[in-house]
Amino acid sequence: MNFDHTYHLFTETFEKMFDWDIYAEPRAFWLLLLIPVLSIWYIIKQKYFQSTLHFSSLSPFEKLPASPLTYLKHLPFVLQMLAIGFVVFALARPQASLSWEEEKNEGIDIVISLDISTSMLARDLKPDRLEASKSIAKEFIAGRKNDRLGLVIYGSESFTQCPLTIDHTRLIQLFDDIHCGMIEGGTAIGMGLATSVNRLKESKALSRVIILLTDGENNAGEIDPKTAAELAHTFGIKVYTIGVGTKGTALSPVAQDMMGNLIYREVPVNIDEETLTNIAQITGGKYFRATSNKKLKEIYAEIDRLEKTEIASLKYYKKNELFMPFAACGLFLLLIAAPLNWFLFRKLP
Repeated sequence: MNFDHTYHLFTETFEKMFDWDIYAEPRAFWLLLLIPVLSIWYIIKQKYFQSTLHFSSLSPFEKLPASPLTYLKHLPFVLQMLAIGFVVFALARPQASLSWEEEKNEGIDIVISLDISTSMLARDLKPDRLEASKSIAKEFIAGRKNDRLGLVIYGSESFTQCPLTIDHTRLIQLFDDIHCGMIEGGTAIGMGLATSVNRLKESKALSRVIILLTDGENNAGEIDPKTAAELAHTFGIKVYTIGVGTKGTALSPVAQDMMGNLIYREVPVNIDEETLTNIAQITGGKYFRATSNKKLKEIYAEIDRLEKTEIASLKYYKKNELFMPFAACGLFLLLIAAPLNWFLFRKLP
């Protein structure tokens, strides 16, 4: 321990010297009673046991001139009492307690697999299914500080928008870049799931999860959803599936006018809930139906509760003994008091 560090700890302890929790042996403070006892004895000794001289040549109103040192004759005793005080504090063993925490995070790797087919522009969720899914997913990501997350998007095919990362800020920015039309129309649920599995299969995380959102039926891609689910199960990956869309009909895009603007009409909402349920069951996950923004938010909240990151927090303590500076101060004061008492003030009245 270097001098600067020791000095800092000593001064910090000196500031807290009346906080009894910093002392290992607080019973030593009973020895401080010696100071008033010795002080009383010293006063009595000075008053009754000191010899005095009377000079007949002096009138009653005359006094011998006093030496300047006379006023300092009690200094050795004061220094001795201060020394006793420092020694008592040293015997009480003041300690500077250092503590720190070390967190061991067992994070979860999560891939969100998002359908971005044109039907995701339906307006039964506000402002539409895609924007609602993006917004609520970003809130979910912001709350998973200890986990790696990734993003896969799919339509008639699929690709990785963002690999697994702890850089959640960048991931959220990539969510903002998603829009319908990035991939050719269609809904390849099996491809979206298979690409997500491919991103997680090499993961060393204790828990690996896919959250797959879609609003339709598998009608594209070369991989069957069941085959992709069995592949996920083989690698120990859990899949939560979410069917996004109200029950009945929804205002959905059906065509474009000559200016390229989408034409909306009420169309039936057809979500292949049986396939989504099977995927969840095969992988040990769960199927949800999101019929509104509120419901979708509740689903993410439930997944958040189900997939809790395990954090083991270990707290360490280290005690630094600080009695030596107090003992040194006491010894120093005694070394000053003794010569003063023996040589300088010994013959003073």
